[in-house]
This record gives sequence, C-alpha cells and structure tokens, in this order.
Amino acid sequence: MRDKALSLLKELTEAHSVPGHEDEVRAIFVDELSETGELSADGNGSVFCDCGGEGPRVLVAGHMDEVGFLVQSITPEGFLRFVPLGGWWEHSLLSQRVEVRTKSGDKIVGVVASMPPHFLSPAQRQQVQSIDQLFIDVGASSFDEVVHDFGINLGDPVAPVSAFTSMAKDDIYMAKAFDNRVGMAGAIHSGLLAGATDNRLILGGTVQEEVGLRGAKSAANFIKPDAVVVLEGPPADDTPGFPRMECQGQLGAGVQIRMFDSSAIGNPRFAEFAIETAKREGIPYQVTVRRSGGTDAGSFHLANEGIPCVVLGVPARYIHSHNAIIDLNDHLHMVALATALARQLDEKAVGELTRYL
Repeated sequence: MRDKALSLLKELTEAHSVPGHEDEVRAIFVDELSETGELSADGNGSVFCDCGGEGPRVLVAGHMDEVGFLVQSITPEGFLRFVPLGGWWEHSLLSQRVEVRTKSGDKIVGVVASMPPHFLSPAQRQQVQSIDQLFIDVGASSFDEVVHDFGINLGDPVAPVSAFTSMAKDDIYMAKAFDNRVGMAGAIHSGLLAGATDNRLILGGTVQEEVGLRGAKSAANFIKPDAVVVLEGPPADDTPGFPRMECQGQLGAGVQIRMFDSSAIGNPRFAEFAIETAKREGIPYQVTVRRSGGTDAGSFHLANEGIPCVVLGVPARYIHSHNAIIDLNDHLHMVALATALARQLDEKAVGELTRYL
C-alpha cells in the first residue's frame, strides 16, 4: 500500500495540470484504472471509472487541477505576462521556476521575475509585487523567438516546477500540487483496494475546482451520485502563528473529516458515519471546522435534488505554492477511510443520510 501511494503521489504531483488543462492527470487516472471499470468523461473533461455493482451510486472523487497560470501577453522583448488560475499569494511567487506547456506538448522552463530591487525605491522594496507587476522570463530575447522558436502562444497553461522530494524525517514529503493530487491519488488507490462493494462505486477526477468548484457541477449532472466522498489536500494549521490547542490540521494526526467551510455545511450524518467508521477501523482522524475555504462539496451538495457529501483531507503545509509538505501516514489514513466508506455505503447506509421524514 505504501509503495503504491508513493508512486502515485510522485507521478501525480509532477504532472502539469492547471484548471482547464488537466490532460496529464486525466491520462494517469485512465492508465491506472483502465482495467478496474468503465471509463467515461463529461463535456468539461471530468473523468470517471464506473466499477459496476448494484445499489446506490457512490462517487469517490478528487479534483485534478492545481493552481497555475495562463500566458496573457508576450512583450516585444520576449517576456510573458500571465494571469492566475486559482488563489496565489504573491509572496510565494518571485524567483520560482515554472513550465509553459505549448500546444505541441513541449514544456518551456521559465522563472517568475520582476524589476530587481536594486532599481526600486526603499518604499517600493517594502511592498509585495502584485501579479500584474510580475513576468515570466523564458530566456528569449524577442516576441518572435517566443512564438516561432519556442512555440508559446497566448492562453498556454503554466504550472509550477517542483520535484517530489523525500525530506530528512521518514514519511515527510515535499512537492507542488498536494492540493489536490493527494485527493486524486486517494481516489485511484481506494478504487484499486475496494474490491466488490454493496453499491455502484464510481471513482472520479473533476476539473476546474481551483477556479470556483466548476467541474463538480457538470460531474454531478453526468454521474448522478447518491452520495459523494470528496478527497482533498487542505491547508495544515500546525506551523508557528497558530495556537496548538486549536490545531485541526496537524501533520501526522490522521485524516481530516471536515464538518464545515464557506462552501458547504457537511452532511452531519455522513460526517458521523465517517467518524464512526474511522473509530471502528482504528484509523486516526481529526475533525475540522473551517472559517474559510471550500471544496467540490460546495457544488456537489447543491446539485440535482441535493447530494450528501463528506470531505476527507490530508493536511498539507504551504498549499498553493511550489513546495507543500505532507505526512505520508495521513495520506494512507485517508485512503484507508475512503476505502472503508466505499465498502460500507450500502443501500441502508446511504438512505439514512437523507431520510428526513
């Protein structure tokens, strides 16, 4: 289980898949699950594997996209201006490497840059450079070189560059895009482990979560699930500046079970079902109530006639940056809980989630 989790996390985090351009992660999903069930995709590019079976339609899904950029313009001197896809904090951008994926599939390495501080006034040096003040340097010297020699065009997707890296402490790993490649790895892995279930298990990867939970809307209409287990890579809160007594996203403390955020109130019965399952299976967990943030549950729970959702997460430090950090054990606990839920959400269990009369 551990080796499979690591191989999936490495391949997925190093993939180039920003919102609207999730092709590389989609290809990994298809390759891993081609013999597990029937594959399909909706009109926006969200992808699914129907494992078959009888009973309620249970969807276990993550979102395929990571925060990134699109090329917005090219200067006469060969520098790229860009627009963000998803939430970026400008503090984390300067001097970081990125890759522009061209229409031919080539990846052109560049660096996010700005006017050097040596040429700024003392007051300007104290200010954070906004994204519209930044540019990407791909080593070109003209517009023609960028377009004709490098093959870069307006609208090309740009993703961070960061290798999947083992840190000094066992089971601690650093990479880009743990939000949400931990969820995608979890959806794939739990599907491979679940085996025969008393439901119709469907595995999924949605698009464009980072730009407004968009893919989950069409995914809900396409799959029509009776219950959804959303797998995520939420921000950890165990670093300096957070009261340790209030920590709900600590590395090494287990899978998160999210009760609330600004996009959705978690179905209380579903959350309790997940908690009781974790207790019964001996899976470490931490309950989370968030004041902000959101997940695909924000779209899924409002779709169709209303779909009960539960959100499971692997806490990750420094998400939406080039270098996030997770504890592998939290990921394995999420896979274990998602697998257990996939096996136990039979007709009776799913029916109880929305029986109000």
